[in-house]
Amino acid sequence: MVDLQSILQGHRSKSAHREVHDKGGDETSKLKPSLSEIPDLFFDRIIVDFKLSRMEILVLMYIYRRVWCYPNLHRDYGISPMMSHTEMAKVLHLPIEDVYSALRKLEEHEFIKTIRAGQYFVRRYFTKSNDEELDQNYSDFDV
Repeated sequence: MVDLQSILQGHRSKSAHREVHDKGGDETSKLKPSLSEIPDLFFDRIIVDFKLSRMEILVLMYIYRRVWCYPNLHRDYGISPMMSHTEMAKVLHLPIEDVYSALRKLEEHEFIKTIRAGQYFVRRYFTKSNDEELDQNYSDFDV
């Protein structure tokens, strides 16, 4: 039978683990917890019906959050601020080719529409039919 005291001696506390990371200047230790509002529709219908890949989900959520969850002057129109594809790839830890592939696939599904390189129209409820069903309009932005 294993001695409880020997198990406890081998266990490191979480607070000691956090202190090591805080002293190391780890970039993630500087992040403050926050919340982003993503419609349940995404989890209930979009992922299930469209069978999105991991990369497509990452890119869609990155752009969606830039439009709908962060301060954005063009939010009423569903348009993202200008973004760098290279920066997006870096933040998502994806090769740039995978980001471009995911963007093309998302445009095929009509979740996003390119306004110009690095700027996108993103539907609030992901598809035109969902937008219409949920009375989402875009302040006369013609899509």
